[in-house]
Amino acid sequence: MITAFTGSQIRDAERPLLERGRGSELMSRAAHGLCRVLVSELFRSKGRLYGASATAVVGKGNNGGDALFALAELAARGVRTTAVLASSSAHPEALAAFVARGGRVETRLRAADIVVDAVLGTGASRDYRAPFERPAGLVVACDLPSGVDADTGFASDAVWRADVTVTFGALKTGLLVGRGRALAGRVEVVDIGLGPHLFEPDAFILEPRDVAALLPTARDDWHKYVRGVLGIVAGSEQYPGAAVLTAAAALSTGVGMVRHVGPPRVRDGVLAALPEVVASDSVEGRVQAWAIGPGIADDAAQHRAFDVAVQSGLPVVIDASGLERIPGPRLGGRAVLTPHAGELARMLTRAGVDVEREDIEARPIRWARFAAERLGATILLKGPATVCAAPDATVCVQSSAHPYLATAGSGDTLTGVLGALLATVPEARPVHLAAAASVIHGLAGRLAAEEGPFGAGELSRAVRRVVARLTAPAGA
Repeated sequence: MITAFTGSQIRDAERPLLERGRGSELMSRAAHGLCRVLVSELFRSKGRLYGASATAVVGKGNNGGDALFALAELAARGVRTTAVLASSSAHPEALAAFVARGGRVETRLRAADIVVDAVLGTGASRDYRAPFERPAGLVVACDLPSGVDADTGFASDAVWRADVTVTFGALKTGLLVGRGRALAGRVEVVDIGLGPHLFEPDAFILEPRDVAALLPTARDDWHKYVRGVLGIVAGSEQYPGAAVLTAAAALSTGVGMVRHVGPPRVRDGVLAALPEVVASDSVEGRVQAWAIGPGIADDAAQHRAFDVAVQSGLPVVIDASGLERIPGPRLGGRAVLTPHAGELARMLTRAGVDVEREDIEARPIRWARFAAERLGATILLKGPATVCAAPDATVCVQSSAHPYLATAGSGDTLTGVLGALLATVPEARPVHLAAAASVIHGLAGRLAAEEGPFGAGELSRAVRRVVARLTAPAGA
């Protein structure tokens, strides 16, 4: 797993080192790491260092000091370096080193081959405005794009977009979500020696190998009940296709059996596409988990089946129309809810919390955590980055999705994948299974996108290929 930390966690980790007089060592490591990335970017874009130009917009704190020391190192390698001070002062030792290497200090931001944004780091202010218009060329952010909140990813409209962000000590949560993710560009993490002083992360990112470790591999004693049986309440006369998409995704993920509950027309469609599904109009029968809600619309019989599934005491993933019927904070931690920002805003509003979609999009981790605690369920908050939050505040953030996944029915596929995992891997934590489902869904989207835009109907085949790759024996 990759771990991420808040700005305050990073500052707490730095404090004992600063108190022991090791501040210059931390800054030296950060500056050298930044310089290495700047060298790489200049070689990539210019093919050389000598005669290239680099400018830093420098704040008065340590963030600006990191950039000045990095530019001093660049100047020693033949790069023309300029510092534009964003305030009346700058880090004195760093500025002296920069000037001693021939760096120029100017008051105007001029064109350069590379521009370093080093006004603010983890101490971003809510009302930050960049002192200059963003330049047209390559921008590298020092620690964070100035003005991005390191904890939440919140940023005002005036914050520069970076092509690359070089962040120090550890990955910051604010670079994973909200506008921070969109503004950060490619993120490079520079180790400055904080590891022994960083404790419980603020957020986790599951990598494909973590997902592979969660998935069961084939055994000689397998039978359909060991592999898991998923009950699905999905589809209606109005939205019959939702049931097919959900069931197909569950089967592609490797569940041993799918029981589908729905009206006759929907059952006929499911069986025509997936004859291995056991379809009926009754919730009776053995299941290990439920996936409920996609496409049930206002079908009264589906609502009754939904209520039985919710009250079964089994793990359950609730999506789409089902999110309007959740029974409040009585889910006991066994449910996973899968809203997008608008759906979560409506859910919280019904629970008496005044929040708008835009608030959730600006601070998705904060609101996913709040909803998980308030509703007693794991929240899988869909968006450009998927945030999975447990009632105990554990958070996983996944950014593996492809933009083409923004298509009708894609969420039904995700529900089927997650439902299958809940049925097949009951010993795992729901928050980890939610994150794993998001990874599988995202990788499937990327695989399907290799042939261009796709519809949700093509996703299940890609899910099957992704799961096969994740569970393949080493070396296969």
